[in-house]
Amino acid sequence: MEKSEIILLNINGEDKPGLTAALTEILARHGAFILDIGQSDIHRNLSLGILFRSKTNISGEIMKDLLFKAYEMDVNVRFTPISDEEYSNWVGLQGKNRYIITLLGRILTAKQIAAVSKIIAEQNLNIDNIVRLTGRIPLDEKQRAPQSCVELSVRGTPTDRQQMQQAFLELASTLNFDISFQEESMFRRMRRLICFDMDSTLIQTEVIDELAERAGVGSQVKTITEQAMQGEIDFNESFRQRVKLLKGLDVSVMKEIAENLPITEGVDRLVKVLQKVGFKTAILSGGFTYFGNYLKDKFGFDYMYANELEIENGKLTGNYLGDIVDGKRKAELLRLIAQVERIDLRQTVAVGDGANDLPMLGIAGLGIAFHAKPKVKRNAGQSLSTVGIDGILYFLGYKDSMLDSEIINS
Repeated sequence: MEKSEIILLNINGEDKPGLTAALTEILARHGAFILDIGQSDIHRNLSLGILFRSKTNISGEIMKDLLFKAYEMDVNVRFTPISDEEYSNWVGLQGKNRYIITLLGRILTAKQIAAVSKIIAEQNLNIDNIVRLTGRIPLDEKQRAPQSCVELSVRGTPTDRQQMQQAFLELASTLNFDISFQEESMFRRMRRLICFDMDSTLIQTEVIDELAERAGVGSQVKTITEQAMQGEIDFNESFRQRVKLLKGLDVSVMKEIAENLPITEGVDRLVKVLQKVGFKTAILSGGFTYFGNYLKDKFGFDYMYANELEIENGKLTGNYLGDIVDGKRKAELLRLIAQVERIDLRQTVAVGDGANDLPMLGIAGLGIAFHAKPKVKRNAGQSLSTVGIDGILYFLGYKDSMLDSEIINS
């Protein structure tokens, strides 16, 4: 049997059309077998790696031809011999766990990337690949995008996953950015249903607080709302107490409140993109149907579930109709919608900010605490706090280059 050897070819230099074709053509002409290939381009500077196997007696000819072609195309070339043992060990790593770590913020600096990389190394994980998901950064700060995102693909088994995620959480808080840690799987690439809380998630207010202000009981209701969102009192009991305080309020104020709801940054962009790529969208709210239906019609959500206020003679009675949409009910509804749409739970996303959102965040394939309370952040799988809600697109792996203006503006 003829002897063969494995060689790692690294090419660096100014990127030119036809460069990869010219080099691989040489390998093909000599019958070399490509074991792996990877290429990246930063500011038109190419970094190309090719791992190939060839017969020992023709390796010299291959390298000579590659050197001539590299000189002709004005790029640098380096050859590194790889032993069979080294190659086999490398192949063995392919079976290890793979994770995606997403760094997202208004601005990302070397300090943030270095700090995350240090934690990754301490956990005995290896970075396989790094890509920027947001667009290229112009020098003029006024022209820059409202967010910056980098995605790291890592391999291995964390030494202490809980400790690592706690370190990420503390780091994100200290350096003012968001970090997502997800297992890489086919389900991460195939999400199909996303369920949102409404108050303080899709809108930047608690509607019941707005109603309470009009009813003259604002401070009492806000106190109860905050206690409920922090998980300090039972949501259902807090709901009954707050609704009771609204007794006698004229329903005409609901239209005025709905038409002036402060929509969260990025809602329109997020929903348009997800609908274009086939997501089913739902609002699962502990708030009220009037406002949920307003948002459903405005943005085209597929489903909406919330609480129905009882009305008599044009005024709120202080009571509600039907069962309360609490945390448990939200999780049930997410599961039900997934069943109706024939979607695996691992393909679902849930987004919310309060303690009553934790049940649905917990059963979803991807649970995201959005601008959430500390308790919710600690218990949710992922959190997003520094950018608009369309930052979820990057947690799903979308790049700005994919988010074509025709999709966003259509």
